[in-house]
Amino acid sequence: MNKFTFSYPTKVYFGQGSAEQAFEAELGKVGERVMLAYGGGSVKKNGIYDQMKEKLSLAGKKVVDFSGIMPNPTYAKVQEGAALVREHHVDFILAVGGGSVVDCCKVVSAQAVLEEDIWSMEYEKGIFPIAGIPVGAVVTASGTGAEMNAGAVITYEEKTWKGAILGTAPSFAVLDPAYTMSVPPMQVLSGAFDTLSHAMETYFGASDADNVSDDVALAIMRNTVVNMRRLLGDINDMQARSNLMWDSAMAENGILKCGRLTDFQAHQIEHQLGAYTDCNHGQGLAVIHPAYYRHILKDAPEKFARMAKVVFDQDTAEAGVDALENFIKECGLPTKMSQLHSTVEITPEVLRKVADTCNIIRCNPRELSRDEIYEILLECM
Repeated sequence: MNKFTFSYPTKVYFGQGSAEQAFEAELGKVGERVMLAYGGGSVKKNGIYDQMKEKLSLAGKKVVDFSGIMPNPTYAKVQEGAALVREHHVDFILAVGGGSVVDCCKVVSAQAVLEEDIWSMEYEKGIFPIAGIPVGAVVTASGTGAEMNAGAVITYEEKTWKGAILGTAPSFAVLDPAYTMSVPPMQVLSGAFDTLSHAMETYFGASDADNVSDDVALAIMRNTVVNMRRLLGDINDMQARSNLMWDSAMAENGILKCGRLTDFQAHQIEHQLGAYTDCNHGQGLAVIHPAYYRHILKDAPEKFARMAKVVFDQDTAEAGVDALENFIKECGLPTKMSQLHSTVEITPEVLRKVADTCNIIRCNPRELSRDEIYEILLECM
């Protein structure tokens, strides 16, 4: 394994009823003005918003609402949130929602204390934030693992760009599977596929033989598949939802990445696909992964064969990729671009733009050319 430094910035409160424990322990540590951030209103319909508001009120906090955080959160929304933090002198940000809400708040946290534009600072100067308004996360839709790291995926609409911006890691996170029960089944499954993708993308990066990071990644993959299948039998299976919540956190809290490089080329392709089409992230990954893996199958045959055996109980690398594609179909997830919900028609011309602008990873089994990325995308039509 390579040399590494590992830290674990987020305290996790896991299980049913864990919000009560978290708030009793954590709210006394933060200031009086709290920004309560959430998405399109589902947290109000299912009662979670009222619970959060009541807990904050009982703790003596003054609440500032920041609502309307969309899937694929935009850079404009980040700036709106940062302005709200400054205007109301917010001391603490409580993100209540899925990965989009948490991601937006992590960047809001850092931007609010900066005098310069955070995207320009990170991508033009190579400087990253070292401070921010404290953040807590109450996860209501799992899959992204956003609650246990500082990275965020933001769509910068003016630049037709979607990618990572480093913000502030939550100081604590509440992972209560009961909070996910009102999430629509397809959203639950697409979120879980994002977890599977995170583990696969980490696993297929450069690593030495017999390292524990690969072993843990394979375990997360297998457990995610097992519990997704449990949900196909009973979407209200609380134990399966609980397992998937922890799979999600484990896939993105840094443990799988210790001592090795990662791939994430499928994510980079999907990010730009999302920038041009605003499609669902997990569903876009489901479309891209099998085609991408068939292109790099011969560049990491031993790893593909091992994943095939451990995760899908198949004897060959090729059969493993076929099994992955069949599993995607089994879950009812999209397998073609035409099945994605998109704000624009997905044409070869759009896909050419995606291929020409997506970030190219250089530590995966084989560096792709833009023409090959375009070829992969066309195979997904």
